[in-house]
Amino acid sequence: MSVHILDAMAREGFEEVVALHDRRSGLRGFLGIHDSVRGPAFGGIRRWTYRDEREALLDLLRLARAMTRKAALLDLPAGGGKIVLVERDGIDWPAAYRYLGSHLEGMGGRFFAGPDLATGPEELAEVARATRYVTDPSDAGPGELAESTAEGVFRGMAAALRALDGEESFERATVVVQGLGAVGMGVARRLAQRGARVLAADLESERVELAEREFGAVPLEAGHALGTPCDIFAPCALGGHLHDLTVQRLRCRAVVGAANNVLARPLVGDRLHARGVLYAPDFIVNSGALVRGSIFHLEGRREPVGAIGARIEAVLEAVLARAKEEDAPPARVAATLADDRIDAWRAL
Repeated sequence: MSVHILDAMAREGFEEVVALHDRRSGLRGFLGIHDSVRGPAFGGIRRWTYRDEREALLDLLRLARAMTRKAALLDLPAGGGKIVLVERDGIDWPAAYRYLGSHLEGMGGRFFAGPDLATGPEELAEVARATRYVTDPSDAGPGELAESTAEGVFRGMAAALRALDGEESFERATVVVQGLGAVGMGVARRLAQRGARVLAADLESERVELAEREFGAVPLEAGHALGTPCDIFAPCALGGHLHDLTVQRLRCRAVVGAANNVLARPLVGDRLHARGVLYAPDFIVNSGALVRGSIFHLEGRREPVGAIGARIEAVLEAVLARAKEEDAPPARVAATLADDRIDAWRAL
């Protein structure tokens, strides 16, 4: 397994991958820095039940590379990284997060950690007890990370509608929002405020009921979200949801969502393009939290949420315009632009 991972690191240009193990808390996981040529690595702490350690490592590699591409396309003085923690029985999680904080502190600012799956304010507070290099969930931190991400996704939808119809026709649009966590709910709320018809799906029925009460979302069974006819399908839960089989069920004109690594593999983006479905690269539209967090940590200021959305919208517009000009899948165009920038910075 080690040889394969080292080969993958070499192919993707990784700087460092560290195995984490704390015998006191039972923590097991990995920390990876993909690139730090422009500045320290930023990445969330993902805690998940993986089939094995190889799957956890591969997830780390994919996610960390995507973070570097986000930073490059948004022209941030930062690089990409990720932390994955293996969920299993018997772990003292408060102690595990404090151990992780100590490890980050020892890295001296080469890595700034933030929230991700199963790592929210309580967990981040434990990390913050041992390090400065983490998103502080208190008033002393950057704040509004979920709102920043939701704004970027919404503004990405606006750019997608203009690319399709020549205008932001939200009042004539039907959008399926899959996943109503903090970000998905923020996206759905913005859509409703602009007059869009919002169909909302989530495994937790209470969230769907809240969206229905608060802004008139139409409840949709989670299992039906993928095949429901709509203008925009917005995956805002787990990534990897679109693969060779599921992509055939889509009945939308565009895919714009907050999930990381929506496409199980790049060829899926090619298939969407061949079908005439516009795909807004997730590592552009869901970069709001990275923009907010990196500017706060590196420049000491809180970038307004609206300004973050405008920045993301402008980047996506440029990518979609180039993709149209070249008749190429937007995901490949965005990845090429990001990787070219990274290569140029490394050469300097």
